[in-house]
Amino acid sequence: MIEKNLTELTDCFELRTIQHRDRRGTFVKTYQKEIYVQLGLQTDFKEDFYSISKKNVIRGMHFQLPPFDQEKLVYCVQGLAIDVVTDLRKGSPTFGKSIQRELSVDLGNSIYIPKGFAHGFCALVEGTIIAYKVSTSHHPAADSGIHWNSIGVKWPVDNPILSSRDSSFVSFCEFVSPFDFLGK
Repeated sequence: MIEKNLTELTDCFELRTIQHRDRRGTFVKTYQKEIYVQLGLQTDFKEDFYSISKKNVIRGMHFQLPPFDQEKLVYCVQGLAIDVVTDLRKGSPTFGKSIQRELSVDLGNSIYIPKGFAHGFCALVEGTIIAYKVSTSHHPAADSGIHWNSIGVKWPVDNPILSSRDSSFVSFCEFVSPFDFLGK
């Protein structure tokens, strides 16, 4: 069973799974197609991958441009992270707004991120592992982002470890969004 909670961003959800704990440890099922279909969420994921980050690393704010834009499901396999999602869809009631959620193994939660959103996170402990499921394969020419510190988010570190790529993205106010809010 999965609990689906709408976040403050239109169409973006925090999912909580049932965790089975006993004296051996914990068992968590992160994905079950039938339940995602019942919840009205993407079920045709094309790639799975994960990142391992040092403490104080910020990765983000990433997305793929159309026609290779993608839904994402992200969750923490080890460690602790602050996950950030920003709505980039023109015409959306939450355009330009961001949310932050703590992701951890103990919480057993994940974030379902629709197309047209930027995603990033900050690793709060050494060896934080974030896993991803995405609905399209990676296309290097469509890989893009906005500057991590231009979205009005108070990150939990003052001097993060960043890639040169993440440092070079344009700011949100300079970004011309190719994403449109389709409404429902």
